[in-house]
Amino acid sequence: MALPQGTPSSFSTTNFDYLIVGGGTAALVIAARLSAIPAITVGVLEAGPKSFADPFITVPGRFGEALGGHYDWKFETVPQPGLNGRKLPWPRGKVLGGTSAVNFMTWTRGNREDYDAWEALGNAGWGWDGTLPFFKRTETLHQSSVEHQLRHQSHFAAEHHGTDGPIATVYSTEYSVPHQHWHSTLETLGLETNRSHFSGSNIGAFTTLTSVDPTARTRVSSATAYYLPNAARHNLHVLAEATVQRIEIEQRDGERVATGVAYACGDETYVAKASCEVIVCAGSVQSPQLLELSGIGSPEILEAAGIPVKVANLNVGENLQDHMMTAMIYELDPTLTGPDEIRASPALAKAAQETYDSSQSGPYTMLPCALSYASLPQVIPAATLDSILSHLPSPQTPRDRILAKQFSSAKRGQIEYLFDIGNWSPYFKPEQGKVYGTMLMMLQLPLSKGSIHISSPSIHDKPTIDPKYFAGPGGELDFAIMAPTQRFADKICRTAPLSSIIQRRVFPPEEAPEEDFASWVRDTAVTDWHPIGTCAMGGHGGIETGVVDERLRVYGVKGLRVADASIMPLHICSHPQATVYAIGEKAADLILEDRGL
Repeated sequence: MALPQGTPSSFSTTNFDYLIVGGGTAALVIAARLSAIPAITVGVLEAGPKSFADPFITVPGRFGEALGGHYDWKFETVPQPGLNGRKLPWPRGKVLGGTSAVNFMTWTRGNREDYDAWEALGNAGWGWDGTLPFFKRTETLHQSSVEHQLRHQSHFAAEHHGTDGPIATVYSTEYSVPHQHWHSTLETLGLETNRSHFSGSNIGAFTTLTSVDPTARTRVSSATAYYLPNAARHNLHVLAEATVQRIEIEQRDGERVATGVAYACGDETYVAKASCEVIVCAGSVQSPQLLELSGIGSPEILEAAGIPVKVANLNVGENLQDHMMTAMIYELDPTLTGPDEIRASPALAKAAQETYDSSQSGPYTMLPCALSYASLPQVIPAATLDSILSHLPSPQTPRDRILAKQFSSAKRGQIEYLFDIGNWSPYFKPEQGKVYGTMLMMLQLPLSKGSIHISSPSIHDKPTIDPKYFAGPGGELDFAIMAPTQRFADKICRTAPLSSIIQRRVFPPEEAPEEDFASWVRDTAVTDWHPIGTCAMGGHGGIETGVVDERLRVYGVKGLRVADASIMPLHICSHPQATVYAIGEKAADLILEDRGL
């Protein structure tokens, strides 16, 4: 299908009702839903290119290969004292579809308690019951057969899934050897297989769904699912390789009103107007950056950059939360073949591609799908956990009080474990000819809170990203939790039948003290690429505690909303992809409601 090819000049002369900043996960959901009404004209500005045929994006088994390339914004944190001064790369998608076009296609949902916590803060309609319809609206579940369920533990409860949404969710047809051992290994350790992990509790082991087309076995992103089927609509205009510089805000009748955006294409700058709303969907890194560049934020930060203050809000760019991850490496049975071996061998890569092209099968269809979520009482001995929790910081805010409740709950999967073939650590140098597997461990509900702020008055200068990993009293508790939960990660790999394919641990080496992984965690922990919270919903506290209200309207500016992962006030025990799609669906509903439709 030939895609519409607009120009910056024609885009800027179009009379838009709604302008959407960013063409990522939530953005294209909103664009599709609004433009379904012929009387509404929608414009989308995306800084990256349109790309629908690059195998780095489309082929599931090549997950991760786009990171660090031209589809990546290539952000980086400032040095982190809690990580012994390390800076961390922070990949984010710079392409139509955003991070949904470069992520690992994992399709999971958090717990009922995760979303109910948002509502408890005063964000009406954002609890489990209020968000479930939007989770279902985005999805079409392609059910696994009884035989597939028995062989791969691909269980589901159909009533909790969607049946006619744009995103196809499917179980893989083939899995790596470690996956075949996952469920029985975790069962041995007391983490039972969860047969309905989309029903409001994802505690336990499960085989995860993926956002992959069930026939072509290609990635499904917001670009392929929400944009392509609607690209020919006369009232939907998407301009790629256009970088928004600021939101145009005017003073009208004593109110601040968003009227459009200024954006750059090449060396030229343009302005596009919106008669109804500007909707910022630039993600947890760039949504706060754009608000600040437009004069919305902390007066101290704006004045230092020479930006006039239009709305003073100390919360813009604050409340940054991220899942932290460690990657423990094991040498595996040398007869196994994983993604590292395929990428290193032209012959293996050619064979994998030929199998994929001819039958949509083979290693290029495989994704890491062996997951487990565990509560702290399940993986930390009681005496150790009691000692850790005795240092729980005194809650200072409603968010802190609600978050603190997680630690006595066996219903929250605070730790995620995932194992698959391949070396996932940037700090381990593999030996040629050896096959490796990685045990990933991810902290889900961090107490560490950081910030993202502008570094200059230009959109072309990357913002200052400071997650404050392991910093402050909350961060110290995060660190105290990750060391003992790392011992459980190693225990998984020493338990049969998974241990039958493992020869030895190589990172950290076997000679490291098994009882204490603390220094290794501090030296090697990285981001799990799940930042949220930098334009959070304020709830009961309003502008004193947040950036947007429960309808995602920016405090102090009429006609301006934010709709992406940045609006999440607290993190969830889940990969966030499905939640961000649901945010997009709910945002579109709110916008249409406010329009009277």
